[in-house]
Amino acid sequence: MLVDKEVKDRVCYVEMQNGKHFNCLSEEMCTELIAALKFGYEQECVGIVIKAQVNRGVWSAGHDIKELPQDGSDPLAFYVPMEKLIRKVQDIPIPVIAYVEGTVWGGACDLCLSCDMIISSKNATFAITPAKIGIPYNASGIMHFINQLGMNKAREMFFLGMPITASDALNVGLINRVADLEDLESVLEEQFLAPLRRNSALSISAIKRQFRILSRASTVISAENFERINAYRNLVYCGEDYREGINSFLEKRPPHYKGKAADLD
Repeated sequence: MLVDKEVKDRVCYVEMQNGKHFNCLSEEMCTELIAALKFGYEQECVGIVIKAQVNRGVWSAGHDIKELPQDGSDPLAFYVPMEKLIRKVQDIPIPVIAYVEGTVWGGACDLCLSCDMIISSKNATFAITPAKIGIPYNASGIMHFINQLGMNKAREMFFLGMPITASDALNVGLINRVADLEDLESVLEEQFLAPLRRNSALSISAIKRQFRILSRASTVISAENFERINAYRNLVYCGEDYREGINSFLEKRPPHYKGKAADLD
């Protein structure tokens, strides 16, 4: 078992417990997280808190690079486990809170943004890193960052792949609250969970669904642009740089990218 779940006082606490492998979002981890989210909803909890067993300061290292396909398949296709997990967090009809005590990398950053609220320690950092490994991110994920952070900050995070601090993340609206590590649990309880328990779960459920529908309404694109996006991404995950990014990561060496910017317009 990679995930532990516990219900206390109408709240489901879900903890990633694969700190040895930095809580990578492997297929098994994503599957267990999805099951834990369903469990929390079935127990009629007012909210779900996603936590992690932190190892060497890492909350989650994101997508398990060893599982990325190198046969020309889309690494972030609609039905891959990490994408299914992100949609489950977004669509489950009760609030999901990310409780972050360390560094968050790659797809785990997208997972946190998919939560309804994020509380983090002051030493936490957030980085979205597909460009470091040569991965073409998907349109739904990019729109998610744009909607949350605005165009310029989303560009910075994707283009540079560098971690931003908790204070910076708070300033741009990526997270809701920052606290000292020793105060994090009390802030979670007093400022988030206690009000949730007092409020109408039915009302919050309806409001969460509205937030999701309205956020999706602003992302409608034409069929032509959808096909163009797929062409851009296909050029990357079928190319040499994508395989070089994965292999260099697994071999623990700097990547040697040779690809040039493509002229597709």
